[in-house]
Amino acid sequence: TFDGVSPMAALREENGHKDSWTVDYFGVGNENWGCGGNMTPEYYANEYRRYQTYVRNYKPERKICKIACGPNGDDYEWTRKVMEIAGNYMDGLSLHYYTVPGSWEHKGSACGFTEEEWYLTLQKTLYMEELLTRHGEIMDIYDPERKIGLMVDEWGTWYDVEMGTNPGFLYQQNTMRDAMAAAINLNLFNKHCSRVKMANIAQLANVLQSIILTEGNSMILTPTYHVFDLYKEHQDGELVESFVETESIGTEGIQIPNLTESVSIKNDRLHITVGNLSLDEAYDLEMYFTDFVPGKIRGRILTGAMDAHNTFRMPDHMSVKEIGNLVPDGEKVKVTIPPRSVIAVDIDRNHEKQKRVDERHMQ
Repeated sequence: TFDGVSPMAALREENGHKDSWTVDYFGVGNENWGCGGNMTPEYYANEYRRYQTYVRNYKPERKICKIACGPNGDDYEWTRKVMEIAGNYMDGLSLHYYTVPGSWEHKGSACGFTEEEWYLTLQKTLYMEELLTRHGEIMDIYDPERKIGLMVDEWGTWYDVEMGTNPGFLYQQNTMRDAMAAAINLNLFNKHCSRVKMANIAQLANVLQSIILTEGNSMILTPTYHVFDLYKEHQDGELVESFVETESIGTEGIQIPNLTESVSIKNDRLHITVGNLSLDEAYDLEMYFTDFVPGKIRGRILTGAMDAHNTFRMPDHMSVKEIGNLVPDGEKVKVTIPPRSVIAVDIDRNHEKQKRVDERHMQ
C-alpha cells in the first residue's frame, strides 16, 4: 500500500503491480478463539496490538479500517477483554454467529424439514438480537461514542451438505426458511445500525446460505438473494424508529414472535420491510406514521411453501412479485402479509398533503 521506495514496494512491482494497492478493510486474524490459534482473549489482544502497528495508513485520504477478531457467538468475556486491552487500536470488532438447527455433528437438512424445525431455526436466528445487544453494551463501556463498528462478518444458516457433494465445500440448498432467516437478520442489523457497521452473509455462492448457486455454466438465484433485493433500499438510508405489535406463534415447546420489521427513509421515501414467520397465519397490518403523510406506494413480496426453492430445472420457482392495489387509507396504509412471506413497502411522502398538515400543526 506504499507509494514510495521500500523493499516490499519493490517486491510488489517485481510481481507485476507497479501502483500501490488500495486496501479498505484489514482483518487481523480470524476466529483466533478456535481454528485461528486457540488463543485466550488476553493473548490475542496483545498480538493484535503488535500486528496492527504495521498496518500503516500510507494514504491519509483513504484510511485502512482495522478489524480485530471478535467473539464466537455469546462469548462476552472475549469482547470485554479484547476491548479493554486493544479497543484503542481498532476500527471494528468482528462477530460470528451461525443458525444451526441441530448439533454441529448433525445440523439438519436444508430441505425436507419439519414444522418444528422451521420454528426452531427461526428461534435460533432471533438469538442474534441478544448477541447484538449484549456485545454492544460491553463495547459501549470502552467506546461510548461508538466509533468502533461491530462487524458481523459471518452469519447465516448452516445445515448438512447436500447428498453427493463434497463435504468440504459446504454446499446446501436454500429455501423459504432461509429467506425468513435473512429477513430477521437484516432487520436486526438495520435496527442496531448505530453499532453494526458491516454484516457479511456466509457466503456469496455455493457455500452455506448462498445468494447464488451455480452448476457448470448455469446460475440460479436463491430465496435469500430475493430478500437482499427487497432490502437493498435500506442501504444509505436513515433508520426510522419503528414498532410492531406481535403475538407468540410456534409449537408447544418453541415460541417466537410472528413478525419482524425495520424501517428507513431516503430521499423522502419510507422503506418498510416485514417478515411473517408464521407457517399458516396471514396478518392484516395497519401502518401508522408520525410526521409523515403517505403518498404513492409500491409493494413487493416473496412467499412460498416452507421448503420452496429454486432448482436448475425451475430457476424462477421462487421470485419477487408485485403487491397490487396499495393506496393510502387516510394517513395510514393497510396491507395483508400472508404466511411464510417477506414484503417490502416503499411509500413516497405526499408533499401537498404534508404541507397542509404542517400548517395545521403550526396554527
